[in-house]
Amino acid sequence: YINFESSDKFAAIFDYDFDVERIVRELELLTQSKIEAGKTLLIFDEIQEAPRAITSLKYFCENKPELHLACAGSLLGVALKKENISFPVGKVNRVQMYPMNFREFLIACGHEKYIDLFSEWPIDKEIPEVYSEPLKRLLKEYYVVGGMPEVVNEYVTTRDLRTVGEIQDEIIADYADDFSKHAPVAEIEKIRMIWKSVPKQLAKENNKFVFSHVKEGKRAHELEAALQWLKNAGLVHLTELVSNAEKPLSANADATYFKVYFSDIGLLFRSMGLSYKSFLEDEEKDLTKKGALAENYVLLELVCLKKTPYFWRSGNSAEIDFLVENDSGIVPIEVKAAANTQAKSYRQFCKKYAPRRGYKLSLKNLAENMCEKTATVSLPLYLVWNMDRYNNN
Repeated sequence: YINFESSDKFAAIFDYDFDVERIVRELELLTQSKIEAGKTLLIFDEIQEAPRAITSLKYFCENKPELHLACAGSLLGVALKKENISFPVGKVNRVQMYPMNFREFLIACGHEKYIDLFSEWPIDKEIPEVYSEPLKRLLKEYYVVGGMPEVVNEYVTTRDLRTVGEIQDEIIADYADDFSKHAPVAEIEKIRMIWKSVPKQLAKENNKFVFSHVKEGKRAHELEAALQWLKNAGLVHLTELVSNAEKPLSANADATYFKVYFSDIGLLFRSMGLSYKSFLEDEEKDLTKKGALAENYVLLELVCLKKTPYFWRSGNSAEIDFLVENDSGIVPIEVKAAANTQAKSYRQFCKKYAPRRGYKLSLKNLAENMCEKTATVSLPLYLVWNMDRYNNN
């Protein structure tokens, strides 16, 4: 186990050349451990602190492919941009890590039975209360706790939501420290302002992200680099507007008109200043904030399903929360925080574009019906992780 952040001596090994045999011998000397291909797992942690170690991965792949090598890096997207590092494309299997999604939260809480059960659940079979009520409660708990591993571990171990909130506060403070440590000096204050602005803008009725709402007088060109830094760091996700919902969506997207979401639902809940007690006991009256939480949650679930979501608006009269693509075309996704699924915008979209499949996500029971010519699945929010199965049904 090599941690490049803990000592400069490890990074120095890579300064001379990329002779893999030499590098391995010197690592053995420094760690006083034998590194044997086929028997040893070599781990490079915080690899963003050693740019030449990232470049060396190409030579490990080409000259010593029998050695098992795993790497991890915090804010790696930022580091690659900052150092202008040439990433060894095609030589490394990359895995993007996200906060735990709802399915993983269920596993952590010991509720795998629901995953097994709904992996085979028919689309035309109602979900009885004996399953739906506990899952609704677990989803609300997930909104509060989120998916940061330390936070989830605390919740699973103690069920103490006050301590959970304290850990979330520490994580938010740590992010602020990371801004100072990793971001360009000229962007630090702008990054902090945007970070604080995201929950406020999400909680508005029209939650398009507006740069002038970050700070009065600030314009897009002054803040764009700071927002891009947060995106590269993996702390926020952006969805762009599509007015013409035809494939490919990327070609029809407006990069100047977008929404911004947090990368963790629990940190969003904490940043909104909501009371977990009121929320869990259904005493929270702010429906706009509830809607923002549901929308952010669905966005994160779609990202974990390896989808690239967009959103659709037709003037000021209609909006679809998310559009994604699959082999059969465009899939509209409407999100409601509660059981109300009346959606004029969804019907208008289906009438105009006639997609084969669409979704209304809410707390309403599982069902399938037709909206215009679109087969529409009423999918409970707690089953978004199972969307692909119903999409292929």
